[in-house]
Amino acid sequence: MTTTDNSSSRSAVVTGASSGIGQATVRALRAQGWTVFAVARRAERLESLAAESGAIAVPADVSVQADVDALVAAVSERGGADTLINCAGGARGTETWGDAIDENWEFMWQSNVMGTMRLTRALLPQLRAARGTVLNVTSTAALASYEGGSGYNAAKAAERAMTQALRLEEVENGLRVIEILPGLVQTEEFSLRRLGSQSAADDVYAGVDNPLTGEDVAEVIRYAVSAPAHVNLDEIVIRPQVQAANHKLIRNAK
Repeated sequence: MTTTDNSSSRSAVVTGASSGIGQATVRALRAQGWTVFAVARRAERLESLAAESGAIAVPADVSVQADVDALVAAVSERGGADTLINCAGGARGTETWGDAIDENWEFMWQSNVMGTMRLTRALLPQLRAARGTVLNVTSTAALASYEGGSGYNAAKAAERAMTQALRLEEVENGLRVIEILPGLVQTEEFSLRRLGSQSAADDVYAGVDNPLTGEDVAEVIRYAVSAPAHVNLDEIVIRPQVQAANHKLIRNAK
């Protein structure tokens, strides 16, 4: 299968662009010639990424409606976008349901669910006009629950359900809707922010032979949104070879 050859005319909004999968996706699309609006809360990181890659930095918190409105206005002023890649999200804590912390659940719901809803809703008119693409990065946590993951499982399962509904709602408008579900991905911040210490974060990946990187997932995203317009990769599960399922992870693999 070939990818489209008019990448220089393509434009994407990428959230969660200050680190991890989102940042790697910005770089991957820019390397292919896309116009990319890099979105995240941390303006200084976005400016550094923009200087390096040529992306357009748009600081915004997608969990805040006023920020979303300003973001959409900024994108529209620069010609709009035909692709939205929702990478923003994250996990907080590993408490069981019985010890659930409201603030952690609220963060996960706002960042993974409400933020994705708000920005997608706001950009839908121009995405429909372009017969474009929405790609949501969810997680294999949406497929199988695990102890200590109920809040993150719930948020990612909700985001997955939203994505499936959007595909049904927008198919008549020519909109592609794609879901990427990564398994174990080693990035600089995901586990650190979830667990609160570098040592705990390091333990997540200890002994794992070649966990996925943000760049691995970004390459799949790049391919999916660059495929010919009639090709819809509905959902793609991507895991490291040593992870056969959420609960089946080989450490110290040879």
